[in-house]
Amino acid sequence: MMKRRQFCGVSVGAAVAAALPGGPAFAATARAIASGGADVNAVTGAGAQVTLSRASIDELAGQLRGNLLLPGNEAYEDARLLLNPSFDKHPALVVQPRGAADVQQAVDFARAHELLVAVKCGGHSASGKSSCDGGMQIDLSLLRFARVDPQARTALMGGGSLLGELDHEAMAQGLVTTAGTVSHTGVGGLTLGGGFGRVARRYGLALDNVRSVEIVTADGRLRHASAEHNPDLYWGVRGGGGNFGVVTAFEFNLHPMSRQVVAGRLVYPFAQARQLLEFYGEYGASCPDDLYLDAVMAGPPGGAEPVFMFSIVWIGDPGRADEVLAPLRRAGTVLNESIKTWDYVALQRSGDIDDPRASGSYIKGAFLPGIDSEVARRIVEAFEPHPGRSTVAAFQHSGGAINRVPADATAFPHRDAMTNLFTMVGWPFGNESAEHIAYVKSYWQGIEDVTRGFYANDARDENQAEVDHNYLGNYDRLVTIKDRYDPTNLFRLNANIRPSGAAGRARRVAA
Repeated sequence: MMKRRQFCGVSVGAAVAAALPGGPAFAATARAIASGGADVNAVTGAGAQVTLSRASIDELAGQLRGNLLLPGNEAYEDARLLLNPSFDKHPALVVQPRGAADVQQAVDFARAHELLVAVKCGGHSASGKSSCDGGMQIDLSLLRFARVDPQARTALMGGGSLLGELDHEAMAQGLVTTAGTVSHTGVGGLTLGGGFGRVARRYGLALDNVRSVEIVTADGRLRHASAEHNPDLYWGVRGGGGNFGVVTAFEFNLHPMSRQVVAGRLVYPFAQARQLLEFYGEYGASCPDDLYLDAVMAGPPGGAEPVFMFSIVWIGDPGRADEVLAPLRRAGTVLNESIKTWDYVALQRSGDIDDPRASGSYIKGAFLPGIDSEVARRIVEAFEPHPGRSTVAAFQHSGGAINRVPADATAFPHRDAMTNLFTMVGWPFGNESAEHIAYVKSYWQGIEDVTRGFYANDARDENQAEVDHNYLGNYDRLVTIKDRYDPTNLFRLNANIRPSGAAGRARRVAA
């Protein structure tokens, strides 16, 4: 069997191409997978059982330029899997579009049969919602491209593209935009929910840099959304996640930046974690926008001593780096330092994992408006490493340009956060997970009252009331947009904004 997908530099499309003949024969083979045979059992968005006739599936396959995959095919096995192997879901069918027209065909089919729909870009989904059991998965791994216009300082990306493609093409022209911290992250999930990254304090969130999108809404129409066209939809997709349709293309603003940046880590003894976290609360809130400063508490598996780390990126004048970093070096006892000049594209790839599915993981996070001595004490005292897992509490730096955007300028409302705290545990896949997941949930019970909302891209177990509240003052406007573009809640596998109409109410009861 084909080796499971390697995310580092190998796209899903490339992996599938390795498994099947290429070119026109590849498409023909994929369509042949769907031809003939028995009817297919599936589920609707409301959870009801439905039977898809083989004739209707064959008809859909014939309308696609891309692929329609069914259980039992090797390409299907690769497509359905996500980054986290804890999510082991089996869609009734997988559509791999090669263009917007294919997405329209898939959406029309799903709507006609009221199917549960999952949309997959890079497969990083912390909630597992980019796959599903019994529904249709729209896997965008064949819809990838990145084209840069250096004169206009813009980039056009396919809806299934990975962020490393954007970094590679843009930096070749001396340009950049906020694009996460791991190159194999999908552009869709990251951008629609927010989009933090190493340059976000200078240039804003990924969604703050979106000029326009091409999106297939629940009625199967391909729409252009920008400040001038469908401005309500343009506002909603920037923070409203995948609630309104499938984005087939993004247009981003780009910014001039040196390819060489100063980056690395400072490692300290865990015994100093509390004082270092208090320092982070002060310095992280006041440092220059050109400094991206993450704090990390990490307990390695196997019983090794935990450590506290600062992970830094300085994109300003390299001559000022020592001045800006001096307070960090004085904040505690530095056990190890790895700060050096990096190629930015290499830095963006430095956190990639070749085969991440060897480990199961669980993540939960929330925003912190600040960190004072009491908050630091509670966060540090509740941290418990375990020899059977990796245990991490990471503080992703916000502030700067992110905070200067009004809360209602886009659908993303959390503009007052100083940092995004997330806790994560990882364990060898196949080992018992309950103990480790229970630890994270217990950890949050002790600190949740000092947090303020959560990053929708990291959401997993939040109930509907918590999801609704998380949109804050933007919620009612988002419901209005949902009512217009997805009144039956076809796109529900996300931080869901439920429509207010009769159809939406009926599905809410079933959900």
